[in-house]
Amino acid sequence: MNIIIFGPNGSGKGTQGALIKEKYGLAHIESGAIFREHLKKGTALGLQAKAYMDRGDLVPDALTVPMVLDILREKSSGGWLLDGFPRNPEQAEKLWEALKSAGLRLDYVVEILLARETAKKRIMGRRLCPDDPSHPNNVFIEKIRPEGELCRICGASLTSRADDQDAAAIDKRHDIYYDAENGTLAAARFFKDLTARGPTRYIEIDGEGDIALVKEKLLPLLAEA
Repeated sequence: MNIIIFGPNGSGKGTQGALIKEKYGLAHIESGAIFREHLKKGTALGLQAKAYMDRGDLVPDALTVPMVLDILREKSSGGWLLDGFPRNPEQAEKLWEALKSAGLRLDYVVEILLARETAKKRIMGRRLCPDDPSHPNNVFIEKIRPEGELCRICGASLTSRADDQDAAAIDKRHDIYYDAENGTLAAARFFKDLTARGPTRYIEIDGEGDIALVKEKLLPLLAEA
């Protein structure tokens, strides 16, 4: 099973991706890890990309797409979940053409839907338990809202990440994602239009619910493969 997953920061995309990976034994391929893998292996593509990165320039799609494709091809025997790429419609189109040329199927495209303001609140509401990072605490989610500044599971004093409280940085990331003409949503729409004419299935999941509810709705749809 091969899947591309879309969703804004704060939608729970990473969590749902991890659950899908665990359920179906897929390779969870995150965009940043692709660059790190090529750099670690010292591949020709990785070395070319490093030259751009060392200059502080964006790595062009002509290099990025082949790097992604190499990893997808390498993981194709067990299936993969691609997370964080593509980020714009041009990348989406180039990736689709590369997949077709390589004979790699795309079974599902999953989009987790969440209103922008809700996504921002979820990020800014996250609180971290110093004793166990897996303890869920969020001041804007009723089901996991802590009592004051104490962990709702163990009572430890909660903290927050500085970048979770940086409203400008969150807005900048969301500007890219929610741009339906040139951003990540436009990439998702490319695949949505594409799946209307082909075997790939496009799944839209409401991300308003908690982790368990979203999982409960999503996994059975993937089980239909």
